[in-house]
Amino acid sequence: MESVGSIIMYVIIVLSIVIFSILAVTTRKILRAATYLLFTLFATAAIYFQLDYEFLGAVQIAVYAGGIVVLFVFSILLTSRPGDNSEKLASKQKTLGLTGAAAMLLVAGYSLISRIEFLVDRPEMQSIDMQQVGETLMGTGHFQYLLPFEAISVLLLACIIGGVVVARKN
Repeated sequence: MESVGSIIMYVIIVLSIVIFSILAVTTRKILRAATYLLFTLFATAAIYFQLDYEFLGAVQIAVYAGGIVVLFVFSILLTSRPGDNSEKLASKQKTLGLTGAAAMLLVAGYSLISRIEFLVDRPEMQSIDMQQVGETLMGTGHFQYLLPFEAISVLLLACIIGGVVVARKN
């Protein structure tokens, strides 16, 4: 049985994720949106830490909150002025966005409801050491992730080169 303090902390973290996510997509100032995204990613790391997934929490902070948000802010500062407002959406775009959001909410709800049996009959968790995590991430065998890891690194390199080319034109 979980303690009341743990449940209260979970509710606070989830509310901060929801609030900062909504603020990130509704603000018209792009640098402010990146800051709200940073807060959302920190709160997601807090959930990982609360679940005792210290490695995932550290990766969330180092890679996403540290690296990706810095890349976003760097791109924003290279391509626009940080105080500029984004243009307002036309009503057709807003309707399309709300329709897509409702569809994704239905898909996520169905996915969650279809897994209720899994949540009731949870298997016993096994302790995984860092050696297994490293072999899985950097292995070339079945269900190992070296190829996707390398593909993402090439994609990020292409993004960095594209950012430099765009910056040099200005």
